[in-house]
Amino acid sequence: MSMEAHSVLDNALTRRVIGCAIEVHRVLGPGLLESAYEQALAYELSRAELNFFRQIQLPVDYKGTALESGYRIDLLVENKLILELKSVEKLMPVHTAQVLSYLRLSGHPYGY
Repeated sequence: MSMEAHSVLDNALTRRVIGCAIEVHRVLGPGLLESAYEQALAYELSRAELNFFRQIQLPVDYKGTALESGYRIDLLVENKLILELKSVEKLMPVHTAQVLSYLRLSGHPYGY
């Protein structure tokens, strides 16, 4: 499959996931715990027939040894898209850094 074909498929996946997230926010609104949004988003992802895993431990590889350091991916969709959920008033640079770290540690190509 060409890079362009991968890009089109990945854009379609991103659009579907964003649609699910918008539906969760539309129904629940702001101010709840991340765990409530995670459960609701898992429900919507299931309805959209997307494969996903929740709360995946993400070890740190140190010289060939997997260190269980407490990192967890909130949701991994279609084994390629990491979702790190936040229930905050404003996203901060530390939140972006967290997703970038998860991408680097996991080797998955995309994250939000």
